[in-house]
Amino acid sequence: MPNDPLNAFVPYGRTEVAGAADGPLAGLRFAVKDLFHIAGLPTGAGNPDWLRTHEVPRETAPAVQRLLDAGARVAGKTLTDELAWSLAGENAHYGTPENPKAPGRIPGGSSSGSAAAVAGGAVDFAIGTDTGGSIRLPASYCGLYGIRPTHGAVPLDGSVPLAPSFDTVGWFAWEAALLRRVGAVLLPPTQVPTFRRLLVAEDAFAIAGEAVRAALAPAVERLRGRFGAADTVTLAPEGLEQWRPVFQTLQAAEAWAAHGAWITATKPTFGPGVRDRFAAAATLDPALARAAAQTREGIRRRMDDLLGTDGLIVLPSAPGIAPLRGSSGAAVDAERGRALAILCPAGLAGLPQLSIPAARLQGCPLGLSLIGPRGSDPALLAIAEDLFA
Repeated sequence: MPNDPLNAFVPYGRTEVAGAADGPLAGLRFAVKDLFHIAGLPTGAGNPDWLRTHEVPRETAPAVQRLLDAGARVAGKTLTDELAWSLAGENAHYGTPENPKAPGRIPGGSSSGSAAAVAGGAVDFAIGTDTGGSIRLPASYCGLYGIRPTHGAVPLDGSVPLAPSFDTVGWFAWEAALLRRVGAVLLPPTQVPTFRRLLVAEDAFAIAGEAVRAALAPAVERLRGRFGAADTVTLAPEGLEQWRPVFQTLQAAEAWAAHGAWITATKPTFGPGVRDRFAAAATLDPALARAAAQTREGIRRRMDDLLGTDGLIVLPSAPGIAPLRGSSGAAVDAERGRALAILCPAGLAGLPQLSIPAARLQGCPLGLSLIGPRGSDPALLAIAEDLFA
């Protein structure tokens, strides 16, 4: 579209919406992932058939309205992977947003347009959603700060769901201080805990490999210096690769519950990957979903026990740098699997996770993540600003 060299914004209109005359975010411009409703603007959810079959919203999503009321101005709605069910950021209908920090490589999805808009300087910050990693992975790939908050901390009313028990509002910014300012508007007031124990997730680092471990080592040492020591922990005694299918099964069941009736009636055209995932979700055995839900409860207890009230887990945000655009399907699927194994613990447990642009590898950004106890979102934002600004 005109004036969008990043291909970050949806092609059916880059419309600005004014915020309040003053407020804590006055003078800032932000982008909105095209899953959130804005009164008078269409919501396309990354799919032309969704755009065609849904009315233009009459009300604005509460999360967007909070930001407008705080003085920020909407600069436009941004591209998303179809119904948010991807981690690549390559949309078969609308194309792939640019990754300004790693040219020729994918931005990461499904909040791809929001990440590209911030990384390319088109806006000051942007909101997206994170179900399986769609804030954390693009943040790592595009060299941004990004947070997936505690599940339910920020209202998702007025948005298109994917898997409601995992879906969260998230946001990107180019600096930690701004990420924290946005958090002060979006997050509920809470008592800020004090982190006293640093826990290095060995199994997550092992999946990422030695090159990622070495690149992130200086940032881990900076954290270690803050705490004076660190304990090495294994998040999943049975292997993070065993947690990934628990997440994928539950996500598929919830995605079909949310959209199966519309898909059956409309028969929308999906791109590869998204089409295959919905087709598999349509035939998922409910017994598998029930078993996965039981396993999830054990995972939640495991993560809560590790963190207690004062623990801070450090792990890679991604298994590596952003893959090249147009990579083969097999390569994309393999990288997606490795990424989900690292990303799924916070989602399964409903915990907050913040990605920091901590390093570069082969000239490309690489993120380091912090996971805290549920409700510790403000403390995560504070430690990112204190140590990595």
